[in-house]
Amino acid sequence: MLPTSTTAAPTAAPATPSPTGLRFIWLEVTGRCNLRCHHCYADSGPDGTHGLMNTTDWLRVIGQAAVLGTEAVQFIGGEPTLHPDLPEFIRHALGEGLAVEVYSNLVAVSERLWAVFRQPGVSLATSWYSDDPAEHQQITGGSPRAHQRTLANIGLARAYGIPVRVGMVSFGGGQRVEPGLRQLARLGITHTKVDHVRSVGRGGNSGEPGIAALCGRCADGRLAVLPDGNAYLCVFSRWPERRAGSVLTQSLEEIATSPTTAAIRRELQAEFSKRPRRECDPDDGCDPAHCGPDCDPGP
Repeated sequence: MLPTSTTAAPTAAPATPSPTGLRFIWLEVTGRCNLRCHHCYADSGPDGTHGLMNTTDWLRVIGQAAVLGTEAVQFIGGEPTLHPDLPEFIRHALGEGLAVEVYSNLVAVSERLWAVFRQPGVSLATSWYSDDPAEHQQITGGSPRAHQRTLANIGLARAYGIPVRVGMVSFGGGQRVEPGLRQLARLGITHTKVDHVRSVGRGGNSGEPGIAALCGRCADGRLAVLPDGNAYLCVFSRWPERRAGSVLTQSLEEIATSPTTAAIRRELQAEFSKRPRRECDPDDGCDPAHCGPDCDPGP
């Protein structure tokens, strides 16, 4: 994307159609985060870890995804920039022909990471909550300077010509969502949307996660791999009974084509059929063509 454009996250067309239908994969490379957002779907924070997956494991998964015809990968967390090998993961994914998006809170980006983010085929996404630093801090649980740092890094990404999109997570109750969107627009960020808090992780207020947290598009064409190696059909459908498998003991192809995954997919499709079909629009948190990149996990 040119510096004057904020189009959707790029996708790279596979050489051949995916034999498993897998088009997109989330890789949650760490549970560590420099913020502690009250609504975090992954329940991540400063005390989180990189989990059981080592660098070799992640590189293997990326390669397997490419072989299966996957078009794009989104690196998430936790805060993915806290994983020391994120640059290696990105370079490997690009070398395999995958489009890359990094979903980061953009609080702290090193020069080493900026050099990687500026490569063709890489885009960034982040969450934003308010034009008011105090309100932003209350939501994210970060330092008073986090708001300023994220805003500055959004601007720097724009100056570098890196594609950037931003998800606004709305809590209601007078939150300064519209002023926040106008603040982003002044930076030239127009690829934005407003999503609601998902009842997963800390966003569920310690209650049991429910299928109502899902948009209805997670039963086809995508997988999420977590730091412990477990795979799910969606980053939000991460409760134990919907675990599709583990990349530590299975290949991606085995997981994507397994009877377990097929049964979970049927269950989800049956549940989705019981409720009114939600149209995907910029305020709905889901894009029907590329649910993965546009379904904001919200770090």
